[in-house]
Amino acid sequence: MRLFIAINLPSGERQAIRAATERMREAAREMAWVQESHLHLTLKFLGEQPDEDAEALGTALATRVNASRALRLALGGLGAFPNLRVPRVVWMGIERDAALELLHDDVERVCAGLGYEVDGRAFRPHITLGRVKRPMRTAEARALAAAARAVDYASTVPVASVDLMRSELTPAGSRYSVMAAIPLGGA
Repeated sequence: MRLFIAINLPSGERQAIRAATERMREAAREMAWVQESHLHLTLKFLGEQPDEDAEALGTALATRVNASRALRLALGGLGAFPNLRVPRVVWMGIERDAALELLHDDVERVCAGLGYEVDGRAFRPHITLGRVKRPMRTAEARALAAAARAVDYASTVPVASVDLMRSELTPAGSRYSVMAAIPLGGA
């Protein structure tokens, strides 16, 4: 099964993000925009894994994550990888926070202890909003960048759990399900 570890956003927050970024979707209709129900912060993508790994992973995460202190995500700011002039992935930013950095490090340590490869890249917390399917025309990229600059969105979201997620690829798109919801200490 295809697995990842995430912080899921509350339904109301996902709705608010979608509403705030509507003009961006209108400016770049050819992009593959993430479904509202799929908006989340990925802590670790594991890819295809044997079915039996899910239970061991959930147990190991619970041991470490339960000890992590509760935290809040400060959302706001829009950007793209590598940038808005030549976007590949469009995202909403998450303010750097020591508690979030420690939580990410805990997730990496748990996964490394189970034999998963450690991601050597710097952790850049974000919520993926969309992916470019084909190289974007200059005019479309400019329209997207202008729409992104016009978004005035900031919010703070309490984090109650870290979720081990399953992603099933279907002809209609990805379908996500929570395999294990691990509450943060104090949540």
